[in-house]
Amino acid sequence: MSDIKQNSDGDGAGDSDSDGAGETLVAAPILRVRDLSVEFSVPSADGIFGGRRALTAVNGVSFDLHAGETLGVVGESGCGKSTLARAILQLLPASRGEVVWMGEDLVGHPGLRERRRDLQIIFQDPLASLNPRMTAGDIVAEPLRTHRGEIGRAERRRLVAEMFERVGLSPVMVNRYPHEFSGGQCQRIGIARAMILRPRLILCDEPVSALDVSIQAQIVNLLEDLQREFGMALIFISHDLSVVRHICHRVMVLYLGRVVEVAERDILYRSPRHPYTRALMSAVPIPDPRIERERRRVVLEGDLPSPLDPPSGCIFRGRCSYARSRCAEEVPVLEELGGQSVACHFHNDI
Repeated sequence: MSDIKQNSDGDGAGDSDSDGAGETLVAAPILRVRDLSVEFSVPSADGIFGGRRALTAVNGVSFDLHAGETLGVVGESGCGKSTLARAILQLLPASRGEVVWMGEDLVGHPGLRERRRDLQIIFQDPLASLNPRMTAGDIVAEPLRTHRGEIGRAERRRLVAEMFERVGLSPVMVNRYPHEFSGGQCQRIGIARAMILRPRLILCDEPVSALDVSIQAQIVNLLEDLQREFGMALIFISHDLSVVRHICHRVMVLYLGRVVEVAERDILYRSPRHPYTRALMSAVPIPDPRIERERRRVVLEGDLPSPLDPPSGCIFRGRCSYARSRCAEEVPVLEELGGQSVACHFHNDI
């Protein structure tokens, strides 16, 4: 990912007082998530006559997001990242908790459709997220028809052509269908669709994981440029911690639906305090061959536990080399440590 541009020290985005990634944002948050949980009812192991069990995919997640800020959400597959994103947008019902957008709780809000103009999403699979029966121009124009019906056809075409150019596509492509585009071009169409309403928040659900490395760099640079230009906030979900390091101001680490660490980007990458975060950082390759050969890796044993039968106490204890008897008895809470929060009983020993 060496082609990705670093965040500049120019004009800040949105209402924050931060210019570059990793600096503290002091403005009031535009999004507050408090104790958000998502549960699914699934059949028990005894079959159709065995009743149903609760599967907790997201468990008590809380965080704030500021205008112009990018929050990275990382963790293994199955840790609840995508479920969290959809619950924030109310695409999935929350079992409990609050999602407060600009002072209004979105959970059960009667005017949610109006709020969706400010809340958009970019999906992981570029081609699958586009309607194959619609042209690219119609796909990008659809949010305008839904939320800005007062705009005439000519004005709508003009706005779509401008947005095509802004995301790096030629306006002559508006009449093509999704299968006629490459994966990177399809993702640019998805970004154009999300940006056409000038939203204040975009959730990026692993937007570059299905793309080649060189195309990943282009898409990440495009998102950074759009953020600087329009000032929207981003929640950036990814498995690739090298990408997260380039684009995010803060990083939140999820494990089995729980937050185990939150920190400013530079602090987290310099000194992770949770053993799970250390293991994730250890898996990120370093371009220098000498350092890569000599560095000590943290290898996790076993697989992610089942959310149907999570461990007692600390959910990470079964894979943690620092685990002690206390870890089986008490659930660790997020503890503030100056610039980062960690949910670990023995973070001082790491």
